[in-house]
Amino acid sequence: MLLMQKLLPVIRQISGNEFVFHQDSVPAHRVRETIELLHRETPDFISLEQCPLNSPDLNPVDYKIWATVQQRIYQTKIRNVDKMRQCLLNVWSSTEQDVIDASIDQWHV
Repeated sequence: MLLMQKLLPVIRQISGNEFVFHQDSVPAHRVRETIELLHRETPDFISLEQCPLNSPDLNPVDYKIWATVQQRIYQTKIRNVDKMRQCLLNVWSSTEQDVIDASIDQWHV
């Protein structure tokens, strides 16, 4: 529901159909229905079978940027989705470009 009603429409609004959806290994993300939806609804989908688990070389966002964002978000208690959304937007907009650049520089290609 969150994917179809919130996430995918925003991704399409920002990038059209020029994006790659990379799945992580969170149990709820591995449910058959979710995988089928992503294969059907995303132009390019990287499933768990196509990518080694927990690879910082393949996903600098999860291992550098998200860790920084997560640390800043969880400084306050979040009680609902709207609060989480606003916190994410605030933290992301205040994230320094050098954090992002350092993450990309660490990405081994």
